[in-house]
Amino acid sequence: MSRHPTIKWAQRSDKLFITVELPDAKNVKLKLEPEGKFLFSATAGADNVPYEVDLDLFDKINVDESKSSTTSRSIVYLVKKAEDKWWSRLVKQEGLRPVFLKVDWDKWVDEDEEDSKPEPDMDFGDMDFSKLNMGEGPSNFDVDVPEGDDDSDTEEIEEEENSEPKAAVPPSTEPGVKA
Repeated sequence: MSRHPTIKWAQRSDKLFITVELPDAKNVKLKLEPEGKFLFSATAGADNVPYEVDLDLFDKINVDESKSSTTSRSIVYLVKKAEDKWWSRLVKQEGLRPVFLKVDWDKWVDEDEEDSKPEPDMDFGDMDFSKLNMGEGPSNFDVDVPEGDDDSDTEEIEEEENSEPKAAVPPSTEPGVKA
């Protein structure tokens, strides 16, 4: 009996990112069908345990423009959608998603942020990071302090620190006098 590898996914309007997390995968086979079929199989581990996935994707895909890349930890597929539109989910099946299927938050972009999100290899060019207050110097984090609060507790502590030390008075040894 075969197992299901963990599958992470994210999308843009024109493509899907599907990552099969399967370290040291061997005999990797992928079949994509234009109507939205995603078939994956491989073996992994010392015992060559078989893994399989059969997904009915939400909509049609362009098989010819889809690509894959294999690393020692995972297999990443860039699947081109047949139409440039956002899908409400990865698979046609409604209700509970398969337990091995997860969102890839590292690649996820919301539909309304697709054009404004910088790409991961963004060039920071001539940005001067020295002008950013990165924990050095004073900051204005006391936003919640209501106006008119004079921080009297702080002033009292400062006055005590700046005053001269007081001599310790030994307790009285006379009867009837309390210290």
